[in-house]
Amino acid sequence: MATKEVGIGLIGYAFMGKTHSNAYRQVSRFFDPEVKPVLRAICGRNEANVKKAADSFGWESYETDYRKLIERPDIDIVDVSSPGNEHLPMAIAAAQAGKTVFCEKPLGNTFAEAKQMQAAAEAAKVVNMVCFNYRRVPAIALAKRMVEDGTLGKIYHFRARYLQDWITDPEFPLVWRLQKEIAGSGTLGDLGAHSIDIAHFLVGRITSVTAATETFIKQRPLQAAATGTEGLAAKASSAMGNVTVDDTALFLSRFENGAVGSFEVTRFALGRKNHNTFEINGSKGSVAFNFERMNELEYYNHEDPDDRRGFRTLMVTESTQPYAGHYWPPGHIIGYEHTFINTVYDLLNGHATGKSPQPDFRAGAQCNAVLDAVETAAANKSWADVPVA
Repeated sequence: MATKEVGIGLIGYAFMGKTHSNAYRQVSRFFDPEVKPVLRAICGRNEANVKKAADSFGWESYETDYRKLIERPDIDIVDVSSPGNEHLPMAIAAAQAGKTVFCEKPLGNTFAEAKQMQAAAEAAKVVNMVCFNYRRVPAIALAKRMVEDGTLGKIYHFRARYLQDWITDPEFPLVWRLQKEIAGSGTLGDLGAHSIDIAHFLVGRITSVTAATETFIKQRPLQAAATGTEGLAAKASSAMGNVTVDDTALFLSRFENGAVGSFEVTRFALGRKNHNTFEINGSKGSVAFNFERMNELEYYNHEDPDDRRGFRTLMVTESTQPYAGHYWPPGHIIGYEHTFINTVYDLLNGHATGKSPQPDFRAGAQCNAVLDAVETAAANKSWADVPVA
């Protein structure tokens, strides 16, 4: 019996548009999803750019109005990969049209927005999912298994750092990621959302935070023109504008299970390109992860003999490891793009079964709740409680 086809409609053609397009093209080459994705249409406001993206990424057609894309009867899954200020109207419109909704992170620009999106998806009873792709890194999935099966014992500490350096130049222009009305927040939402979701995935719900944020370069040249479709490069003009988001955020957290956490996110760490790391310490052992070595998980077993204790490096490429066995033989590593392929595989199966894969919009809203609490705590120089989504 032939696998049923489902039509995909993607809103956004820049950095995430490229990664998502590749995932839809590749997923059936490595997995056997319940339904087969067909790249029906990609959407963007700039017709020349979106047409070029459609041709380059393998889409059958393109639209310049997201409403037309959502209304199309040949589209079953709507993928929202636009800037943050557009997530709310697009995701709600897709849900109300009865489509499965897949949305880039963070779900909303605020907790209130995320709750509206969650409510719309739940009221429409549609499959919904947030694209926190790092959950599908095999090493992180293995860490999840080790926490759940008690290998690490009682969890005491979670500490995360997500460091980049791409806006250290004060002449780098005021792109949309540096404008609060579009991005919601700066490094906090862009990078911190990933660290928060990993913490929720591995340790549990964050209940309270205290924080500090800083904007190092408060004015930048206005953007003259983008230099490509990646969204991370642009040309500057001679006029200046205010940076209205954070450049770095540091916060402490308490978890529902009694563990404590520390988080550092910045785009001002020279030499760090995508340094997404965490360490978990428990009563029986520890694990440590660095995305720049994404096929490895460091593991310390406190129950080893005294003369043999130490962190060991686990190569997470065996067929028994989550997701890894669908690609290459053991020892042959996978990369960043495969995290999206793994995510899309779960999305397609969720669409087929009618069950929302994790993280769903409720989990996305819970991440937004933490982001809001961090900003509140930083502004008030105090601890802030995190509401339950």
